[in-house]
Amino acid sequence: MDQLAALLDGPRARGAFLLRSVLAPPWALRIQDEAPLSVIAQVSGESWIALDGRAPVRLPPGEVAVTRGPEPYTVADHPGTEPQVVIHPGQHCATPDGRPLTGTMDLGVRTWGNDPDGGTVLLTGTYNLEGAVSRRLLEALPRLIVQPGGPIIPLLTDEIVKDEPGQEAVLDRLLDVLLIAVLRAWFATHEAPGWFRAMSDPVVGRAMRMMHNDPARPWTVAALAAEVGVSRASLARRFTELVGEPPMAFLTGWRLALAADLLREPDTTIGSVARKVGYGSPFALSAAFKRVHGVSPQEHRAGALL
Repeated sequence: MDQLAALLDGPRARGAFLLRSVLAPPWALRIQDEAPLSVIAQVSGESWIALDGRAPVRLPPGEVAVTRGPEPYTVADHPGTEPQVVIHPGQHCATPDGRPLTGTMDLGVRTWGNDPDGGTVLLTGTYNLEGAVSRRLLEALPRLIVQPGGPIIPLLTDEIVKDEPGQEAVLDRLLDVLLIAVLRAWFATHEAPGWFRAMSDPVVGRAMRMMHNDPARPWTVAALAAEVGVSRASLARRFTELVGEPPMAFLTGWRLALAADLLREPDTTIGSVARKVGYGSPFALSAAFKRVHGVSPQEHRAGALL
């Protein structure tokens, strides 16, 4: 699994918050839910998304915005509209002066808004991500991405209002597919981080793929250089220039990210994870993990499995 595949494999919705909003102007929502990652699909009408301190960005029909939290932002029919609703952690809705809005704007199954005939329809999905691979994804993203949503938006639009057995699982998977499609499109642009662009380099990309595919191997810069047919110094210099960190620092980060993700699986042991990611013992993994993440593997696992 390469780094992009692992990053895109990280978001797996489990009972994600999903809502269809039907709105008539003027409307504005202040989002303060502190969610690490949210997806907003514009089904009809248009919206403006404003991150604090930045110029508003237009969201036309068929486009999807991915926002990285936990900082607040505003979604509105027009950049000048003042918020009438504030979304707090736990998806609790209130007026700006604190009056709760629970139930007052319900319009049906997973549907909410100020007018059942409103011309603006939004689909919102919110993730609560856990695990270092997910954190690496968040760290790789800007605060706001806007990309075309493609054919997944109509599918999600049809399914979100259904109340059938297994519907939560269907919606989770559709949300995952929509997010992955948007992120893959974004990662293919020039805005993508250096490590992604480096994957296309014939030398550095090959070295990265070898580390991705076999993290347990006792890699050294010399061993990597021999595999790709360049000198140790040449590989080290080129890798650092393109990726932004030396090969062994990249390998350490990759191993520990994979370890953090594996530790989320209830049937794994610290010893088995250590072997899979290239550490000779549970103690060696624990020391490296705590140095980088600030918690032990046991503490990380306990938090992830709550």
